[in-house]
Amino acid sequence: MNTRRNLSRFAVGAVAAAATVAAVPAAAPAATASYCNLTWGSLAKAAPTYTSGTLANVRSGRHACFDRLVLDVDDVPGRLGHDVRYVSTVRMDGSGTAVPLRGGADLRIILKAPAYDNHGRPTYRPASRTNLVDVSGYRTFRQVAWAGSFEGQTTIGLGVRARLPFRAFVLDGPGDGARLVIDVAHLW
Repeated sequence: MNTRRNLSRFAVGAVAAAATVAAVPAAAPAATASYCNLTWGSLAKAAPTYTSGTLANVRSGRHACFDRLVLDVDDVPGRLGHDVRYVSTVRMDGSGTAVPLRGGADLRIILKAPAYDNHGRPTYRPASRTNLVDVSGYRTFRQVAWAGSFEGQTTIGLGVRARLPFRAFVLDGPGDGARLVIDVAHLW
């Protein structure tokens, strides 16, 4: 008899608890939307594949929510690899000499393709090694600098205003080329 009474009390208590839970509105989901609905982070983005394609051009652009850097690569026979990450100091390929960059954070871009052909001739010749593209007036970018091309890879330093979310991805084309695209958000 005592067991039956305890089960009955338990059932009444469970129904009351369920009614209480049902009466309380569900908590709103945590805010997942970010600046301009960008959901990028600031951790490294990488793809390990090397290519025999060669760097042909570096260009940039401004967008409403981010600044963009594009590395054009000619004659890419397969996938285009890269390693893009925030570092304390961007260093020159080969020598390890520090590459000073304007801005509050340094983004190191390693393109897994050389900037020279099979005969060692440059395929990309920047007019200025300290300013590959003019980013004056950009919201996030502060400087794009050359860090060298050595042993089949090319390194570029990107000085940005602060450690902000970014993405890096590859687009095929035009023709048999490919493009490494790096977008850095204006805000978190």
